[in-house]
Amino acid sequence: MKHYRIYDQDNQIEIGTLLYYQGDRAFIIELREELDEWTAPLMFAGMVERGINTVPRKLGILWVRERIIPPDRQNIASILANHHLKEYDEMKFLELSGGRCSQDGMVIERQEQLPDYVLQRQRKNLVDVVPCDENELLCFFVDETVRKVSLGSLQENLRHVLQNRKLYESCRVGSGGYYATFNASIDLPASLLYRSGKKLPLSLKDFYAFAKRNLPDTTESCALLGCTRQNLAYMVKQGRITPVREEVKGNLYLKGDLLRSRD
Repeated sequence: MKHYRIYDQDNQIEIGTLLYYQGDRAFIIELREELDEWTAPLMFAGMVERGINTVPRKLGILWVRERIIPPDRQNIASILANHHLKEYDEMKFLELSGGRCSQDGMVIERQEQLPDYVLQRQRKNLVDVVPCDENELLCFFVDETVRKVSLGSLQENLRHVLQNRKLYESCRVGSGGYYATFNASIDLPASLLYRSGKKLPLSLKDFYAFAKRNLPDTTESCALLGCTRQNLAYMVKQGRITPVREEVKGNLYLKGDLLRSRD
């Protein structure tokens, strides 16, 4: 993950922080709380007026594309070759331009550390999310709270998600834990899930402890029961034992940890 300070040179004010997650090529913008609808970038003025300071990735990429060479530029191949780029890369072009745009005086500057206001907001970002039965999401947050969210209670139109089981079960944590996403295209902000969810008296550590102590693999299960793999398979076939997940090979990992390792 890379992060940059956004600064308005014309008005000499700090706008916020741009975060770039390489794994998903996602741009998230954290606006400073001191901004109002007059000092915020025009694209985000309406959000700021409503008290929303975290810009989601779909708006973040639009802001970036206003400031770089478009991919359909007629001589784009020559431009890529001149900059020794093998493919079109929004972040590379944004760095080359310093974030400058003819429509305003904003620039970007690389940061060494994330500002405190960003770190504080990220406390309510997702660590992991699990789609459960009854169209509910089990959400684990950075501040170690666990919340269960009923998707039917949200104002977002999720009917097509709830009616498609494969789409529903594709739910995973998005870049930096800023959102949960279905099929990597339909996003629910972490802030919405945090506000809407029912807090449970559990933590992620409790689920780690449960998984570590109560999810034996096939070899461990045979040792526990004192039987062979064939005996165990027979008990499964007879319905006496139900596997949590079939055909597991090697170690088991949390999906959220794997996805975060890409950034």
